[in-house]
Amino acid sequence: MQIGVETSKAVDQRRVFVVDEDEITRSVLQFMLHDEIETHELASPEEAFEKGQDWLTPHLILLGVSWIQKKGMDVLDAFNTTYPGVRILIVCDKSEEKLAVEAMQAGAHGAIVKPLTIEAVRKKVDTVLGRGGAAPLIQLNIV
Repeated sequence: MQIGVETSKAVDQRRVFVVDEDEITRSVLQFMLHDEIETHELASPEEAFEKGQDWLTPHLILLGVSWIQKKGMDVLDAFNTTYPGVRILIVCDKSEEKLAVEAMQAGAHGAIVKPLTIEAVRKKVDTVLGRGGAAPLIQLNIV
């Protein structure tokens, strides 16, 4: 059962690539988004470039800040060159926000700061993709 998912978003034809070294972060983001948008979790930018060949072009990339730490801001240029028009959100801890801001100055479209919540992640993704706000979560009162 999907709770808090709007039908119009669940049939959206766009896709998200979650590119992060941390398997737990990838899995959590994929779980939070998969009901509303096609979401693929990938461990590296190279894996994303390979997966994005032909028809699997992403509309949004959730990029772990560790890839910017390893590859510098060039990783943003590589995604923008390979996927013209792609939107990029940086996923980081509060302590890494300064690097996320530098990434935004270099062309990223925003950041998602941990701790991750379903509401915050869906709202940020919806905003960056121009889909309006996320559906409110339904509170279930079971007696």
